[in-house]
Formats: sequence, structure tokens, C-alpha cells
Amino acid sequence: MEHRISRFTLDGVPGAEISVHPFSTEDELGLALTRFRTGESDDVVLLVHGLTSSSDMFIMPEHHNLVSFLLDSGFTDVWTLDFRMSNRFPYNMETRRFTLDDIAAFDHPAALAELRRHVGARRIHVIAHCLGSVSFMMSLFGGAVTGVTSMVANSVGLTPRVPSWARVKLRFGPPLLEYGLGLPYLDPRFAGAPAFSRRRMLARAVSLFHPECREPACHMQSFMWGSGKPAMYRHGNLAPETHLHERLADLNGAVDVNYYRHIVKMVRAGRAVKCDPGEPRLASLPDDYLAGAGRIETPVLFVTGDHNDVFTDSNIVCHRVLSKRAPGRHELQVLPGYGHIDPLIGKNAHVDVFPRVLDFLKRHAG
Repeated sequence: MEHRISRFTLDGVPGAEISVHPFSTEDELGLALTRFRTGESDDVVLLVHGLTSSSDMFIMPEHHNLVSFLLDSGFTDVWTLDFRMSNRFPYNMETRRFTLDDIAAFDHPAALAELRRHVGARRIHVIAHCLGSVSFMMSLFGGAVTGVTSMVANSVGLTPRVPSWARVKLRFGPPLLEYGLGLPYLDPRFAGAPAFSRRRMLARAVSLFHPECREPACHMQSFMWGSGKPAMYRHGNLAPETHLHERLADLNGAVDVNYYRHIVKMVRAGRAVKCDPGEPRLASLPDDYLAGAGRIETPVLFVTGDHNDVFTDSNIVCHRVLSKRAPGRHELQVLPGYGHIDPLIGKNAHVDVFPRVLDFLKRHAG
């Protein structure tokens, strides 16, 4: 019998004092922080997920997860953020036309304000993944958030780069899906839709091109992101319990295709830029998020797998660009045998990846 893991379970962090802290953004969305605490600490760690995922990627019970690793390693006050991209909320399946600028302007500043309300002037370190990393760096380098002691950015930063096939999907996917198929979002669970529905037929068509495994949710995620078989991770890096249909869909859910429009603009520009420079609600943010990069004193550790089939060498390029503007401030770690998300959800990440992150945090802690 298959071992099923409950959705949104907190079983992966036993022994911690856990509390949930809801808060609202200026554009009136409800978001949440979750605190995992085992003792007093002068250093606080905030974990930020990517698009379609959630805080669940940091607290997986099937392996030694990042929250538990940090708590066991002396960082005894760890927080996870579920912002508007989180699959714990319905926002990815609503036609709202959000962009990464909305997140940079509203989600991260509100999250930091709520966090500061509880931890005061203590040092805050941020570990972010995928578009959570891009949007947080936009917020940080755009001046919307301040007071971050250090940051770890997994897979991608301010210079998004994607494979050629992914670029084609980003360019033509949104109009074809929205106007051709009437689908404003994609979901790994489409294979479970009613027979002959557009969602079910799309999932079946995608699976025809992915013979590498028998999990339709895995196939859909490769269709949604990157270019590969699979695209988001290396199969061998996942625990058996992780590579199950429901589990994969729980960890990486639906995506609003409008985000693709902003990503493709960044890919074309070669850097993080504002999606709509004329939007008055976002006037406080720069049109080019790299414009003042040399003035930002927060050191960033860029992490990427050497088989990153979603954002390729984005972090290698970003580290090179920022190092020219602030020599010696930022660092880079390339992980042999890893892909896009498995550096954080892989069964051996606590051995291969987390110690590198811990070393960086300790060097910037008190």
C-alpha cells in the first residue's frame, strides 16, 4: 500500500513550537507566515517558496527538511512565508492578472513588516526559491524592503534565462491557453479532470511526450516549467514518497499563466524589469531592478544545480553581473547532479546542499 502524506501537514517538524500569523497586503490579499521555534535566537530565517509551490516544500516529512535542519543547526527561530503564489491560497486559479511586480511591491514588504512586529530588530536572513527568489530580490534591490542581513537565492535571481523550448512556451502559451483552450491556469491535477474535458485531454497529450515516468503530475510540471524529461528535478534525487501523483501536485500546484508574460519580458531583457512601466500603483519600484544593484549591501549566495532545466545558468550569470558591481560581496554554489527544485526538496539535500547554505548563514550571523 502506498504511503500517503497528508496535504499541508506539519508532521515534518516535530518538537517545534508552531504558530501561524495571518496578515494582509495593501492591495487587500490575505497571506500568512508560519513560525517554527525551538529556542531563543538573535538570527531569524525566513523561507520563501516559488510559483505553484508553498511553505510545504520546506517542511516535507519524507526527508530531513530545511526547517528541521536549520532548527537542529542552531537557527532556532525559522519562519515560512505563503504569499500570493502559494498553492495554499486560491489566487493562482483566479483571473487576477498578477505580475511579479505586485509581489515585490505588496507581498514581501507586508511580510517583513509582520515579521518585524514579532522579532524586532533581530537579524533576518532570507532563503528563497525560483520566482520567490526573483520577486524577493526585486523587492530588495528595488528598495521596497530593507534590513535583510543575508539572502540565499536558489535557481534564479535578477537575470532569468530559460531553455529555447521554454522560451517558446512562455511566448505563445498564455494566448493559446487563455483564448484557444479557455484555460487561464495550468494544474498538475489536470489528468484527474472529467473524461474528454479540455483539462484531461491536455494532460493526456502532454503525457504522450513524457515516457520517463508514469506520473501525469510530473509530466504536467515539465510542461508548465522548463525543458526536460523531467524538467524541474532529477528523478533520482526525490524520495519515493515524493514522486507520487498526489504528493507532486500537493507540493507544486496550479499556476496563473499571466505570470509567464512577465517572465518572458525579463528573459528578453536579460534582467528583471517591470512588466508595465506605466502602472501607477507600482510607481515606487524601478523599471530596471538591476539599476541600483551596486548600492545594495545585502550579501547573496546564489545556488543552482548543474542540471537546472528550468532557469539554466541564470544564477551563474547573476552572480557574475552583481560581482562586477560589488566585488567580493556575493557568492555562488553550483551543485553537481541537481536540478531546479531538488536542491530544496531532494531526499539527500540535507547532506549535499543544506550544509553549504548553513555555512553561508553562520558567516553572516552574530
